[in-house]
Amino acid sequence: MSKNEKLKKLFEAKNEDVEFSAAEADRDDIKALDRAQEADRRQLHEIIEEEE
Repeated sequence: MSKNEKLKKLFEAKNEDVEFSAAEADRDDIKALDRAQEADRRQLHEIIEEEE
């Protein structure tokens, strides 16, 4: 799979139809969101490293 294909797959996954309400989020929800964003950064970094 090429770098472009991997990036496309990653960004398509980010566009899932998931409802999130910041007003109704509790501390655990915010922590989970932070962990998910960090995981996305790691995955993107790994994809870029693989292609170099």
